[in-house]
Amino acid sequence: MTKHDNLIGADWISFGNYQDNINPSDVSDVIGAYSYGTAESVDAAVDAARAAFPAWRDATPQARHDVLDAVGNTIAARKDEIGRLLSREEGKTLAEGIGETMRAAQVFKFFAGEALRQSGDLQASVRPDIDIEVTREPVGIVGLITPWNFPIAIPAWKIAPALAYGNCVVIKPADLTPGCAHVIAGILHDCGCPAGVFNLVMGRGSVVGEALINHPDIAAISFTGSVATGQRIAETCGRLRKKVQLEMGGKNPMVVLNDADLSVAVPACINGTFFSTGQRCTASSRLIVEAGIHDAFVDEMTRAIKELKIGNALDQATQIGPVVDARQLNSNLEYVEIAKGEAEEVIGGERLELSDNGFYQAPALFVGTRNDMRINREEIFGPCGSIIKVGDFDEAIAVANDTDFGLSAGICTQSLKHARNFKRKVEAGMVMVNLPTAGVDYHVPFGGRKGSSFGAREQGRYAVEFYTTVKTSYVYAG
Repeated sequence: MTKHDNLIGADWISFGNYQDNINPSDVSDVIGAYSYGTAESVDAAVDAARAAFPAWRDATPQARHDVLDAVGNTIAARKDEIGRLLSREEGKTLAEGIGETMRAAQVFKFFAGEALRQSGDLQASVRPDIDIEVTREPVGIVGLITPWNFPIAIPAWKIAPALAYGNCVVIKPADLTPGCAHVIAGILHDCGCPAGVFNLVMGRGSVVGEALINHPDIAAISFTGSVATGQRIAETCGRLRKKVQLEMGGKNPMVVLNDADLSVAVPACINGTFFSTGQRCTASSRLIVEAGIHDAFVDEMTRAIKELKIGNALDQATQIGPVVDARQLNSNLEYVEIAKGEAEEVIGGERLELSDNGFYQAPALFVGTRNDMRINREEIFGPCGSIIKVGDFDEAIAVANDTDFGLSAGICTQSLKHARNFKRKVEAGMVMVNLPTAGVDYHVPFGGRKGSSFGAREQGRYAVEFYTTVKTSYVYAG
């Protein structure tokens, strides 16, 4: 079995304690053994980053561009290989795995450009003979904690801006899916990223993550994961006065109005609710349907669900892969049981015993639900969607906003008036019209409101807000 070590400074270092990376499509397929670090590993990584920071901070924009551009080109050239690894370790279909890999390549290339596009302001003072410069500088050493559901895209959209703006990085990827982050580490190493600028420490959140969050030399933490963990990180970073960026959960509404085109609405809801096995913070978990189209929508959704092909992520015919692991599958199945006591009808949702020994679940549709039910208040993070019937547009907006979350929201309608009002009134960071709630571009901001996000937005040019700090300089020229 291949063993994979941590990258600290210029060296690949083993801390022993190798953990198997298991394919959720077939648990007999062990992808490799990955060395889990300790709090002392984080200390070593931060030491390497601290030593590398002055030179990387002062490097020319061209030098940073060249590294990031080479990384993007390399990921793109290896998209099939890396995409297959991603599908093996996370369970996304092969098409999704390759697509996510290409997204990571695009992110690196975008921020290669941003390294060259950094700018500031030159302003006149209210006092005579004084010039004012407003510039941005890197915050220092950044700790990145990434989730298992997008094992290459999310590390990419945190690593690339951090490096583009002159920071050094210590990253802890999810312990369920360390393979893609390990590949990125190798590519950065091979593409000439200076020793210590990027450091990889794999391991448990309770060990490596806690050490990162509490380390006195880590200036900022960017985290994507659960609400409970995010809240705890926010409290710690507030106490330690660290900059913090959190992307957490969602309970995203998709509103379907009476005038919706079902040939558009149903595919959008199937995609948003069930693709990637529903394991997306932007998934459409609450389908809020106006009464006049409700029954026809339920019929079409039921038909579409039954036609979905569930199977091994590497099978070209598969549309829905496995759940990521046994714990997540058991959690999903518990919510299906809860739904049986809350909803009028539960369609699907059972565990599937396929020829491959994996964690398979049939997509679940909960029909006849209310927004105050537990299945509509808590994030399930699996292939489960609830249908909530409403009387009109105003009720749909009220139900959509009646949640602790505010990441993504969608509406299916042919009315420009309703689409316009929805965009204005819905309490979400991202709004989709006649599109799935999941699926975003890499060059625009990503993030939400309320319990979904905290701190500056990720991705696009807005990433500069988190990864830099502003300096105002005054010069007397009299």
